[in-house]
Amino acid sequence: MSADKRKALGKGLSALLNDSDNVLPYKRPEKSEVTETPQVNTMGSVNEIKIAEIEINPFQPRTEFDEQALAELSDSIKLQGLIQPITVRRVNAHSYQLISGERRLRASKLAGLTTIPAYIRTANDQQMLEMALIENIQRENLNAIEVALSFQRMIDECKLKQEELGDRVSKNRSTVTNYLRLLKLPPAIQASIRDGNISMGHARALIAVEDVDKQLYIHQHIIQDGLSVRKVEEMVRDLQRMRVKKEGKQPEPMSFQLQKIQDDLASKFSTKVKLNLKNEGKGTIEIPFLSEDDLSRILELLDW
Repeated sequence: MSADKRKALGKGLSALLNDSDNVLPYKRPEKSEVTETPQVNTMGSVNEIKIAEIEINPFQPRTEFDEQALAELSDSIKLQGLIQPITVRRVNAHSYQLISGERRLRASKLAGLTTIPAYIRTANDQQMLEMALIENIQRENLNAIEVALSFQRMIDECKLKQEELGDRVSKNRSTVTNYLRLLKLPPAIQASIRDGNISMGHARALIAVEDVDKQLYIHQHIIQDGLSVRKVEEMVRDLQRMRVKKEGKQPEPMSFQLQKIQDDLASKFSTKVKLNLKNEGKGTIEIPFLSEDDLSRILELLDW
């Protein structure tokens, strides 16, 4: 990837919309200047278009909007007008589809506006999805699970690699990876992250625990006891040390000759035979049996 292309990708939504090169300065018309049929200019400029002619973006990943925040934005629009235009794509002469700015569109409707300033862009379905996801990711109040889900959708539906995704949202690959790893946690822990009951730091510590039951055990104590991130990290390190101690030193791999002896014995007795090796060439031979009859069969083979 060239340096120029990487720089463009790193701009995120603004690079996709290409606002800086094509958009003319917006000046909201006086009420006396707004006609029943707003004048639509060329692509790239800001146009005053009818709200009734705008369809909601079908690719919008955001489904919930804070009603109080919408009401506050609506009051602000009534007093000062809409400062930042929305972005749409033209469907036909009198129909548009929203690309970004659904919150602003909803608040403008609440404020009683019949027209709204908008950038008009050309975009296919994949670009529509990508723009909507990037705008969603750039919201300040997005929780870590919402970010992770949006990242995963961009990878799955926009066919992006993690490095390309990082370029789109101006984040390095390790940050993208850390968010995506959250989706491997149990649903109960993901819900706690979403609801703000545990932090991203808590979650990253839990990811290092391989056993799901242990993850849930630590998660329960985080909630009940209000454990700090540092305390959780200590608990995880203690669990890892205990696991290593329990597993102990791994046995040396068996030589080819001993492996062949073990296989030949298993064949002779028609059951699994295990050679347990110790130091200085010592060891034991284990020949399991399934019943008294099976034991008698093995003893006969041993000429017992």
